[in-house]
Amino acid sequence: MKELIELAGITKTYSEGENVITTALSSVTLAIHEKEFVSIMGPSGSGKSTLMHIMGLLDRPTTGSYKFSGRDVEYLTDDELAQIRNQKIGFVFQSFNLLPKTTVLENVKLPLLYSGANKKSMDQIAKLAVESVGLKDRTYHYSNQLSGGEKQRVAMARALVNNPAVIFADEPTGNLDSKSGYAIMSLLHELNDKGHVIVLVTHELSAAKWAERLITIRDGKIESDQPVKDRYTPENTNHTLMK
Repeated sequence: MKELIELAGITKTYSEGENVITTALSSVTLAIHEKEFVSIMGPSGSGKSTLMHIMGLLDRPTTGSYKFSGRDVEYLTDDELAQIRNQKIGFVFQSFNLLPKTTVLENVKLPLLYSGANKKSMDQIAKLAVESVGLKDRTYHYSNQLSGGEKQRVAMARALVNNPAVIFADEPTGNLDSKSGYAIMSLLHELNDKGHVIVLVTHELSAAKWAERLITIRDGKIESDQPVKDRYTPENTNHTLMK
């Protein structure tokens, strides 16, 4: 299977002058293939969010190489990186990051504003994305009128609107009750079945077990990388296992 993400010897340090203050990642090497569902799990401060930011082209590594879909990102300009993020990558965060006094439709349309599509096309594409996450009846509600689970589904619709190759989900169930968390993980499972790569960053085993592969990270280094045994699916799991 073709590799979408290839990291080799990735290190990320934060310095003050010539002095290294923190080493967030140390010699991380991994590959993520097309159509994979991967969980990255580790305690707070382990480096998992830093790793996601580098893979999602939100940050650059200090050393090492990173190829996204075969392109070496080291030599891409900031504008080229922004274009890849907009067209190939979707993000879902724990805090939703929705505009509070804006409708569901307007929130979902945001990534399309940089695509050059006309307003009518953007509305049609965004409505389909909203419908795909089961929120058709909330299309014109304001985001501050929604429950936590509904807000996360809006965030997922926004991540999907440009049909990205990969969706990075950073603690997407962290602010949700078990039933809402189950719904979000079921939706991520469904999106993976449709061909999207899913990279889930979490500290919860109950969420990580929805992936087919689990990478654990500690102190900025990969501790293990192995298939998930007894993987959760909508068919064999219910929301009580999300507690």
